[in-house]
Amino acid sequence: MDPVVALVLCLSCLLLLSLWRQRSGRGKLPPGPMPLPILGNILQIDTKNISKSLTDLSKAYGPVFTVYLGLRPTVVLHGYEAVKEALIDHGEVFSGRGSFPVGDRVTKGFGIIFSTGSRWKVMRRFSLMTLRNFGMGKRSIEDRVQEEARCLMEELRKTECE
Repeated sequence: MDPVVALVLCLSCLLLLSLWRQRSGRGKLPPGPMPLPILGNILQIDTKNISKSLTDLSKAYGPVFTVYLGLRPTVVLHGYEAVKEALIDHGEVFSGRGSFPVGDRVTKGFGIIFSTGSRWKVMRRFSLMTLRNFGMGKRSIEDRVQEEARCLMEELRKTECE
């Protein structure tokens, strides 16, 4: 088989796979402009004036719509009413964070910074309780810090003399 034919065949398969993935995930998302394979809607958004581009899209698709940034779908809330309804009226549903693939690989989903959902709540509660047990928020921790600073200064003075 000619290498050019093989390359064209591979590229067309990748294009079809990309289209299929975008179509299969769209059922649960709000309406939005049709994305291009691999590029998404990046060509439909003016990078110099993103807010105007999103305002124009909201006129066509309503205050809640989906835009693809590359292969990743992004739901856009446009306008005060849409944001208020999402964050105040349905705050518990929208209170999570997005995923950070690099952070997830490094921490394996544990930790305070990159964890989400109930795991984040448990880790936060544990961290605050542990810090309080060590004296955070109490006057006694200031005395401990000053004592440690004095000891450190004494040790540093000893090294200068020698």
